[in-house]
Amino acid sequence: MTSQVLLLGFGEVGQRLGVDLLAQGRARLGAWDRLFPWPGTSPSLALERAAFQDRVAPGHNLAGALNAIHVMANESADVLVVSAVTAAECLPVAEEAALLFARHAPGAWYLDLNSAAPETKAAAARALSAAGGRYVEGAVMSPIAPRGLASPILLGGPEAAAFLPIAHALGFTGASVFSPVLGQASAAKMCRSVMVKGIEALLTESLVAARHYGVEDAVLASLQDLFPLDDWERLARYMVARSLEHGKRRAEEMREVAVTVRDAGLQPWMSLACAERQDWAAPRRQALEHPGLPAVLDALLAANES
Repeated sequence: MTSQVLLLGFGEVGQRLGVDLLAQGRARLGAWDRLFPWPGTSPSLALERAAFQDRVAPGHNLAGALNAIHVMANESADVLVVSAVTAAECLPVAEEAALLFARHAPGAWYLDLNSAAPETKAAAARALSAAGGRYVEGAVMSPIAPRGLASPILLGGPEAAAFLPIAHALGFTGASVFSPVLGQASAAKMCRSVMVKGIEALLTESLVAARHYGVEDAVLASLQDLFPLDDWERLARYMVARSLEHGKRRAEEMREVAVTVRDAGLQPWMSLACAERQDWAAPRRQALEHPGLPAVLDALLAANES
């Protein structure tokens, strides 16, 4: 059985999933992004677009993309829409898709991989379910690289158990059912992000300031004593680079994290501060043109002073 898969959002996650799904050869693939037709302004997208574009037909709008998937489908095929947009787009895209599902993709699956608060996912689920879609919450619990389809993904909601065999058949070997209760998988993702994105922001702030004072080596050495790792300088550059490369998307995610924390009865002071630092990093991406951590920090200092 060949499934029909439509990728909504064609950034880092969407492109990596697209490459892996094509390699598996178990699905006919479509893609849609608000930035289509293919923009030339996303240097972070490492995929060779020419080779991929020959095999994927992006829709010019969401309605066209859904209709193309519906036309390709047949009674023996599963139709899967995978949403991998930004956190701020999670609910608007779900609501837009819901308006089109009954006509273009009745009974289709909707896998929501976006990093969003439990209540945001619940609102998306209500919209899709009312339109006849089968909504599955998904929480990606690691960077999408290097494992791609095999990345650990927690599935949640009442439809998760029924969707799991389809996910595994498509190559999502790291997928597992986390909870039938909608929102719990996203809560796990959001609480993880407090730490992961927070560490990125803390390292950026700590080391840019330390470079200003010429004490970054001492700071890294002290971290090695506290948290013994193979190479703190390499890890620090990686974490700082993630903020520089994906700062806008991370800031949106951390504001969803703040909603999650606030709904738990806590003031999200750390999460909101992290969002501010991620926003600060986003327009300074050119610092990544430098290979080593000291040069990256120097570039960030220079950009901050200009």
